[in-house]
Order: sequence, then C-alpha cells, then structure tokens
Amino acid sequence: MTTQPWSIGVITTSRADFGIYRSVLEALAAAPDMDYGLFVSGMHLSPEFGLTAKLVEESGHPVWDNVEGLMSSDSEVGIAKSMGLTTLGFADAFARRRPDALIILGDRFEMHAAALAALPFRIPLAHIHGGEETEGAIDNVLRHSLTKLSNIHFPATELSARRIRAMGEGADRVVVSGAPALDGLEKIPFLSRDELARRFNLPEVGPFILATYHPVTLEPERSFAELDALWQAVRDDPEPIVFTRANADTAGRAVNQKLEAFVSERPDRTYLVGTMGAQGYFSAMRAASVMVGNSSSGILEAASFDLPVVNIGDRQSGRERSTNVIDVNGDEAAIRAALAEARSPTLQARAKASKNVYGDGNAASRIVAGLRTFLEADHGVAKAFSLSEGQ
Repeated sequence: MTTQPWSIGVITTSRADFGIYRSVLEALAAAPDMDYGLFVSGMHLSPEFGLTAKLVEESGHPVWDNVEGLMSSDSEVGIAKSMGLTTLGFADAFARRRPDALIILGDRFEMHAAALAALPFRIPLAHIHGGEETEGAIDNVLRHSLTKLSNIHFPATELSARRIRAMGEGADRVVVSGAPALDGLEKIPFLSRDELARRFNLPEVGPFILATYHPVTLEPERSFAELDALWQAVRDDPEPIVFTRANADTAGRAVNQKLEAFVSERPDRTYLVGTMGAQGYFSAMRAASVMVGNSSSGILEAASFDLPVVNIGDRQSGRERSTNVIDVNGDEAAIRAALAEARSPTLQARAKASKNVYGDGNAASRIVAGLRTFLEADHGVAKAFSLSEGQ
C-alpha cells in the first residue's frame, strides 16, 4: 500500500477545465494526506489561445510539469497528430514523475491522450463529469472512452452515474459528486461592471448578449451555417453582443476567423474576448441578459446565475437541462424567436426559479473523499466488468 501522503496529479488542458477544477484544487490543498500538482498541457501552452499557463502559475497551485503537444492546426490531420504528440509528451512526463493517481475531467482529446499515456504506467485514473451525452461532438466518444480507461468515477448526476454503471463499471467505483464548477459560486469575488468593462473592453452599462459557440466536431461544416445564422439573428439587435473565442477543436480557428469578421462588420456593438478565466467568465454570465450558443457552460453553470440560455443545434444533445434552457435548431428565424422568448417575463421568471440539475455546490468534498476511499482500498488499476442495473 502506498505510504501517505498520496501523490495526486491533476491534468489541465484549457482555461475551461482549470476553472472547473477550482474547488477540487482547494480541497486537495487542504487535505493533509494529499500531495498534489498540475500537469499543464493543450491550449494552456499556446500563445494563440492566450498562453493561459500563466494563469495556472499565478493561481499558486503547484505545477509539476508542462506537456507540449498541440499543433498549430485544427484540421482532422492536425488534431490526430496533436493527440499523438500529447500522448508522447505525457509518457515523458510520467517517466519523470509518476503519481499515485491522476484526476482527469470531461472529454477533451488532450485529456484522452494523457489517459492513454498513463495506462502502461498503471496509474489509476479518477474521472470527473463522465457519463454525460453530447451527441453532436466527437467529445462524446472521448468521454465514454475515458470512462472505460478510468478506475473511479465522479459523475455530476444520477443519470450520468447510471450510464457509467451500464458500461460495466462497478457501483462501488461510481460516486455522484455534482459539478465542481458550481462549488462556492456565492463566494467568488465577481468583477464589478466597471472592472469587467475595463479588463475585457466590454460595455460599461446596460444589458448584453453573451455568445459562446464552438465547432460541431462531428459535422464541422454545420458550424459555419449555424454561426452565420446566429450572426444574422443578432446583428441588428439593440443589445451589444459579446462573443468568446472557440476552443482548439476541429475548425476552431476558422470559427474564430468568422467571429473576427463579425466584429469588423459591427465594431461599435460587437465584442470578441479570449481568455477570461473563471472569475471573468462567470462575472460576464452574471451581467448578461441572455446567453446564446452551444457551450456546455450554458447547460451546466448558467442556471446558477438565473441566466436564460438559447442552445443552438446538436452539440449538447443528450445533456440534462435545467428549465432556463431553450433548445433551437440552427436557423436564423428559430434563434431570433428564441432570443425574444428568453427575454420575456415568463422565461425570465422561469430562469430565476430554475434549480440547477448539476448539483448542490459540494462536489469537491465528495471527490476528495471518494478518491481517498479508493486509495485506502488499494485497488490499483485492476477492475472487472460489472453486470448491474438488471443486466
């Protein structure tokens, strides 16, 4: 059995997952029997995506290694090569430092590369946010693959837990934790409207639309049609629109080029921001009148801000929703109508009354406790296929 304190590595590949990890990292830092550190990779190390490794360093959490691997290409070939290079990079990183367990999150291809590299090292994997469905994205396959690579699971909801158990994972390895991004939201030092405007060059007063749109990775060509429809639906809207840049997915750079073109077409009322960090992005969600796009943040976190969401297309199909979300197909008329509905007193009231289906804000304590129980049992990486749920 491993001598305490246990060595816990945490894989972070983007500003998004690092923000979600916030409470988990704080819980690890407070645990006397856990020695933890970050393996930083993916978009964090790319100047094109804001070199957000600086934010990780400034957080004060220990960084154990930086793992390069992301190519400056979002073509199918470029993404596949990035997966291979990232796997090679993590192989070297784990040879230098081999933790007792690794925490991974979600569905990114860089996260999957790290998990594959960990397999020959027999490092147990603790997976957060498994069991969810995003039918319009290649991430769906990666997420379920990560479930089968992992040894203990922390799904956000009971439905996700049932899916994990249906994949043959033992019930004693599945702990419904809730979504860690919801932990401590009431304690976040939100930016004032003045500070939000100053830091990110956003409108100083008045309502605005927050738009976060990522490529539909199973059908990249659909992304451009949906994005054009979104722009046509909002270009003449009286409210300013704040776009956030897309991730390093297939066609992500092309999406960002389109967003830049939108800004140049209506520069006085259209804004494009890159790295905001959790504090900045949540402050923008708190100040916005409505959110539109296809981001998981509209599904997972927006309900906690009483924010109405217009969710476009199939990227998030299959995910559980709170009652603040309106689902529409990707055409201009549908998006325009949904935006009008989202601003109606009925929907505004529904958003305020909405209970977030992704948890109660105590995920981190459950994750650290579940990981401790797993390590104390000294399971290692061995596991059996479990027939459960009446199979």
